[in-house]
Amino acid sequence: MIKKVIVITGASSGIGKALTKRFAEPGTALVVGARSIDKLDELVRELSGNFKDILPVMTDVSKEEDCKNLIQKAVDKYGRIDVLINNAGISMRALFENLDLNVIRKLMDVNFWGTVYCSKYALPHLLASKGSLVGVSSIAGYKGLPGRTGYSASKFAIHGFLETVRIENLKKGLHVLIACPGFTASNIRTTALGSDGSQQGESPRDEAEMMSAEEVANRIYKAIGKRKNSLVLTSQGKMTVLINKFFPKYLDKMVYNHMAKEPNSPFK
Repeated sequence: MIKKVIVITGASSGIGKALTKRFAEPGTALVVGARSIDKLDELVRELSGNFKDILPVMTDVSKEEDCKNLIQKAVDKYGRIDVLINNAGISMRALFENLDLNVIRKLMDVNFWGTVYCSKYALPHLLASKGSLVGVSSIAGYKGLPGRTGYSASKFAIHGFLETVRIENLKKGLHVLIACPGFTASNIRTTALGSDGSQQGESPRDEAEMMSAEEVANRIYKAIGKRKNSLVLTSQGKMTVLINKFFPKYLDKMVYNHMAKEPNSPFK
């Protein structure tokens, strides 16, 4: 018997893929979206030995109709939605003064508008189930990161959007979680966009020192179960949020110096 229906965007890799595997348990049905249907089909095959209730839907979250279709497919097949996890996202790495503005537009289309579109069409169903609306954001939604203007802007926008939706529905039983991983070992940096919009191709950071996508997924899974409002991950991330509350100017210098140490940093 299906007890919960979970919709996850950006499910073909990284945190999204790890979330899909974490939620693949008895009594749960999964509807997973990503641009690559081949990667989604591969994920379905990986889970097929022990888990059958999964529906892959090719979805480009920057397109409103794709988001509407994803939600409709979930409702058509399972009749309800209990959790929507807005995970799909892209990053960037370039100084604003050198940046083609289309890069910021693309990041806003995917990260912010993708969250808005999916949330809009899922909201009536989440209100009916008194379910959970989740945004996978970033510490960059609390503190602007140099070289990531578009990324930080999109995450700040997600925070404002989801906080407002939470407050609007305080008396309707809707749970809204803003989950903020720190630097995570995933493919988001290898697919990050450069100043001209091309993919940078390799991560500038040491992935071995980062929290794994599986650990991030497990923490988000638990936070949803506890219906938490926010989740800030890694000791560095928690310290960043705390220091920014009391000493934002000092943190500006700390963040600048930290990010300038990246290999091939766009600023020094």
